Amino acid sequence: MTSTRRRSPESAWDPATQISVDHRSPVPLYYQVASQIEEAIDSGALPVGARLDNEIELAARLGLSRPTIRQAIGSLVDKGLVVRKRGAGTQVVFNRVKRSLELSSLFDDLARIDQKPTTTVLTNEVITPSAEIAHILGISEQDKALHLERVRYAHGEPIARMQNYLPAGLIEPKDDLLEERGLYQLLRAAGVHLHAAHQTIGARVAAEADADLLDEPVGAPLLTMERTTYDQAGKVVEYGSHVYRASRYSFDLSLRGDS
Repeated sequence: MTSTRRRSPESAWDPATQISVDHRSPVPLYYQVASQIEEAIDSGALPVGARLDNEIELAARLGLSRPTIRQAIGSLVDKGLVVRKRGAGTQVVFNRVKRSLELSSLFDDLARIDQKPTTTVLTNEVITPSAEIAHILGISEQDKALHLERVRYAHGEPIARMQNYLPAGLIEPKDDLLEERGLYQLLRAAGVHLHAAHQTIGARVAAEADADLLDEPVGAPLLTMERTTYDQAGKVVEYGSHVYRASRYSFDLSLRGDS
């Protein structure tokens, strides 16, 4: 099942030595192959731009049929993780973003794993908040709030649509700053201490507005996150309501049992 052929210089990850299939398993062979390639993409062993052998070569190296490899690669194409290039095999185009549950911004998390975050600012205005938003921020309905709406990208692909509300006056960012830096960076630069947050994670399907902005079909699954962030005095400094592409994004949790 393995081959002694020298691995491709495109990537240090060699499918002939890294992929193992069990012909006696009830799990389809194509799924075994696809899941191991996906794991390599998620872990960074196959980074963006890395190439796999073409289907004929990959099938020969793994000792599998070409239809099996075609189905495996097709499932990864459907997930948006790879693209087929005629004569050049298959190229990784995206690593799914895994985000740990800690008090950090999406911009910081993407930058930390070299996902090259960029931002489009849709709304940046001071508003009279609704009763619900005023209640969350701990301000009166006569007070003002800063409303931000942005789309966050990684490697040029849309990842999240973000709505944020802050008490007016904490920061007054220009659009160019919001495009270049994360919201938490701007708050910290203004001397705001981000002490704690309450966060709720959920799911829903994409409405038409989400689909247009996130390049997903209407009805596609989306992850949702609502977060209220507090300073060291217990005052609310920011409320965020975000939606993420489930095909490109996941939350990562570590759970501990009894010691």
